[in-house]
Amino acid sequence: MRRWLPSWKLLLGTGFGFLALMVGLAGIALWMVQVPEASAAAKQEKNVYYWANGKQMVVAGQGDHNRQVVGIDQIPSGMKWAVIAAENESFYDDNGVDPMGILRAVGKMAMGGETQSGSTITQQYVKNTFLDQSQTISRKAKELLISIKVGAKEDKDDILAGYLNTGYYGRGAYGIQAAAQAYYRVDSAKLDPSQAAFLSATLNGPNLYDPAGGIGSAATKDKNLARAKARWSWTLDREVAIGKMSKSERDEIKAKGFPMPKQPKKATELKGQTGYLVELANRSVVNNSGGKITKRMLESGGYRIHTTFDQKKTEEMRDSVEKVKKANIDEKKRKVDKYVQFGGASVRPSDGAIVAIYGGEDATKHFTNNADYTGVQVGSTFKPFVLAAAMRDGARDPDLGPTQSEAERTKVSPKSVFNGNNKVKLRDYDGTIWNDKDGGEWHQRNDGDHSYGRINLRYAMQESVNTPFIQLGMDVGTDKVKEAALDAGLDEDSLARTTPTFSLGTSAPSAIRMANAYGTFAKSGKTTEPYSVKKVERKGQEVYTHHSKSKLTFDRAVADNVTDVLENVVQKGTGKPAKALNRPAAGKTGTTDDNKSAWFTGYTPQLSTSIGMWRVNDQAKSQKFLKMYGVGGEDTIHGASFPAEIWTKYMQGALKGTKVMSFPKAGPIGEKVYGDGMSPTPTPTRTDEPSDEPSETASDKPSNSPSHSASDKPSNSPSSTTSCNPMDPKCEDDNGGGNGDPGGDDGGTPGNPNGGTGDQGGFISGPNSSRRD
Repeated sequence: MRRWLPSWKLLLGTGFGFLALMVGLAGIALWMVQVPEASAAAKQEKNVYYWANGKQMVVAGQGDHNRQVVGIDQIPSGMKWAVIAAENESFYDDNGVDPMGILRAVGKMAMGGETQSGSTITQQYVKNTFLDQSQTISRKAKELLISIKVGAKEDKDDILAGYLNTGYYGRGAYGIQAAAQAYYRVDSAKLDPSQAAFLSATLNGPNLYDPAGGIGSAATKDKNLARAKARWSWTLDREVAIGKMSKSERDEIKAKGFPMPKQPKKATELKGQTGYLVELANRSVVNNSGGKITKRMLESGGYRIHTTFDQKKTEEMRDSVEKVKKANIDEKKRKVDKYVQFGGASVRPSDGAIVAIYGGEDATKHFTNNADYTGVQVGSTFKPFVLAAAMRDGARDPDLGPTQSEAERTKVSPKSVFNGNNKVKLRDYDGTIWNDKDGGEWHQRNDGDHSYGRINLRYAMQESVNTPFIQLGMDVGTDKVKEAALDAGLDEDSLARTTPTFSLGTSAPSAIRMANAYGTFAKSGKTTEPYSVKKVERKGQEVYTHHSKSKLTFDRAVADNVTDVLENVVQKGTGKPAKALNRPAAGKTGTTDDNKSAWFTGYTPQLSTSIGMWRVNDQAKSQKFLKMYGVGGEDTIHGASFPAEIWTKYMQGALKGTKVMSFPKAGPIGEKVYGDGMSPTPTPTRTDEPSDEPSETASDKPSNSPSHSASDKPSNSPSSTTSCNPMDPKCEDDNGGGNGDPGGDDGGTPGNPNGGTGDQGGFISGPNSSRRD
């Protein structure tokens, strides 16, 4: 038997040989293995969007993992040492693997002691970052070898930050930043040592440590809370044991009690208004960062985007729209109520910050942001830009050529008198009759075919009379009107061609642009570009910061006089429903041809808001704007109806608790001119004189007879006299001539005078130029 049994020398030699072979093979394997690229899942990040007050609004972006990588300087020392004390106290001394730690963990588990991971922090970082999560021997071997290389080459702080940024903490949160928000609604840098001690436990198995409960009978709320408290207490003791926390600090923390996390939020989705807000912010970042942040870069995630959106105001605008819709729009009761859309935006005049929008019913169902460009024409809400141009640039001298110097023009006063009758002949600035594309005379209609006689521009704005403003645009020049609109803050792409009806609102600027442009008047002539993002950060560094820049585009006298005229609209005219705001406000209604859209845009010194309403089937292949006759049980929809009601409800909530401010007093401006060749002392003729006060109603349509009906236009019964006071600005002269020559349904011959391509625009054919208030 001795001959057949190996000697001890042979056994020892074989053992050493086998050990040497294993060491050699391990060395070869270590030499051969390479640290792979980080997996896509480990690099995947979301973007975080914040409300104006710094509170997190939403986490959004591509991929399934809610992660935002932060630098080691954004991770408090309490979090670092809590994890090291609980999982790998030799982290700063080991070489990436800890054989004794593995043996110690196995021994404790065999003896039924406290569960402690045998993997080092480096190993877990390697597993999370470079490898899959399978539990195979080959994967474990790779983990050990790569961990040795990573431990030898990478800085320990980078490894620790990498582990804390890739670990799963539960509640859908990958990484310490997402976890801090998910459990405590704070950024990672603001975690205190007590909160950090709890969060370190979730890395050990979030399903069993989240006090909100997990999956399975062993993960009830009570069991998880008890487990979390025990682990939290044990972690604090471990920090004391390794000398990273004093006993007195630990006792003080324990005396305050367990840091109970907040209840989990529902899964983050871009529902309701959130999707519109994120879309608007993303576009702002890409368009305004000067190429520093491209669309592809933004989609890769990892950005913290601080917006201008005010949560309270955004909710106020949503609630205001929904209340009016619920009370009036009923698709089951009226087929015409189907496809009704609302859009709105609110801008702070002082710096152009977009504080609230209403983009539509739900961003996951209705994909067009109704606060942004939609192709919906704004009608008579455009008229203030005509008045601004007239006061700033002046009317042209009919005896001089088309190119006249500023000195040769006459600055126009709101007291200037124009013919307010229906279907008056439209004339060029030199007095020649304007012909349409077919060579026929152009006769502009007023809303409801009402005639007002000789009226001043202040009254014409109050009652939204078309004929004075289309003529004023001709006298000033539609090029100057366009220039004034651009200077106020509208964008070139949304403006229609500068044909005569341009002055009546054939353009389709967005609610955002309209609110911001009216804000220029609120700010006494200073224009600021609207913006929705204050700054963008990535890995703790600011990569984009917005700087508001204002420029004076209108003299204070011009802007303040526009405001004064628009205040009168709210006090006495078509905007009367906004008086319910019970504070100084200026605004203008707008309704377009065939009742296809209605607007109310108005402002106080602190806030400018635009609300629009229209009908369109946004799911149709060929989209077109639909008529709104009968919507909500109303004969017609006007800016003074649902849009003004929404505007007023929103502004009441948005301005609640703020100081009541008055507008600057407007001083005298310009000269009292007489449009269309009128004489200051006309030959007395019979005229239809409107009453000085509009009836107290909720529509910007006039009535055909004097009554207290649902119209906020004055009555239009003829005067019983055959003459009028020549100094009365509403007195008609013989140039106006009654109702004028008959014209087509659009106010002239049936053809479109400015070459429009149909009566729906925006989505398909572009803005229609025959719309009116």
